Amino acid sequence: MIHDMQRRDMLRLAAAGAALAGFGARADANWPSKPVTLVVPFPAGGGTDAFARPLAAQFSKATGQTLVIDNRGGAGGTVGASIAAKAQPDGYTLFMGAVHHAIAPSIYPRLDYDIEKDFVPIMLLANVPQVVVVNPRRVTQNTLQEFVAYAKKNPGKLNYASAGAGTSHHLAGELFKLQTGTFITHIPYRGAGPMLQDLIAGNVDCGFDGLGSSAQHIKAGRIKALMVAGSQRNPAFPDVPCASEVGLPDYTVTTWYGLWAPKGTPPEAVARITESMRKALATDETRTIWTSNGSEIPNLTGAAYGQFVGSEVRRWAGVVKASGAKLE
Repeated sequence: MIHDMQRRDMLRLAAAGAALAGFGARADANWPSKPVTLVVPFPAGGGTDAFARPLAAQFSKATGQTLVIDNRGGAGGTVGASIAAKAQPDGYTLFMGAVHHAIAPSIYPRLDYDIEKDFVPIMLLANVPQVVVVNPRRVTQNTLQEFVAYAKKNPGKLNYASAGAGTSHHLAGELFKLQTGTFITHIPYRGAGPMLQDLIAGNVDCGFDGLGSSAQHIKAGRIKALMVAGSQRNPAFPDVPCASEVGLPDYTVTTWYGLWAPKGTPPEAVARITESMRKALATDETRTIWTSNGSEIPNLTGAAYGQFVGSEVRRWAGVVKASGAKLE
């Protein structure tokens, strides 16, 4: 009798589980049936925000649902990444990280997540070159060559701001010092937004930033661009020389932004997320904003994007080792 009752209970549990599984499949098929949260691991006003917020507006037009920006700054973007990695993998929490998250494994010794193992790679969203920017009231040099010459004559007198220890801004600064033979004091902030506020206010001398967050301030004359990284000038700023023109042919630093979902997110949801984001990126409004921010719209999704992230983790590990960059 007891065995029969246990058997009936097990059958009921199995039936309930099957029903729940069916509900889950139907929920995936209707994605998105409610607002989606996008974890942005930096304070508002930074480079990630410069792309996330326009993307959210276009996502809403494409799907009829809201993409809610959840800014979770701290520790070079690793706090937000940790939160996103532990979110329910149901397709309703996404993570917009950046090149900083490929750097973090080499500079943060005890991360509680793995960017390659704890997330599903969805797509690369934007890719912009780094730019050397200065406060024109504090730095009177008008060219990169003059700036380097002054820094060499006055080691430690200049300082540079970054979006945090272990970010691409930090590594860009350390690589610049390595390649120019200069010493400039590093001042880390809790994101590119606070960093730019202090740079514009004149509380720091210069910064190494992605064009996505600096572009509007350069155009408004609040900060001055001395150089963009790489071997060619950026179409959005044709008057700013590139690194190879000023004697730094190996200074190729870009800030890229990408999209992930927590590990375990159903493939059906991932497919729908990818398609919705493709539509959001394909609009004329998005293309105009991306261009004004100095970025093209990449075409890299799924496994290929995951392989790109892995290659960036390994590349930046080499830069961290060569530069001696560390947490401060």
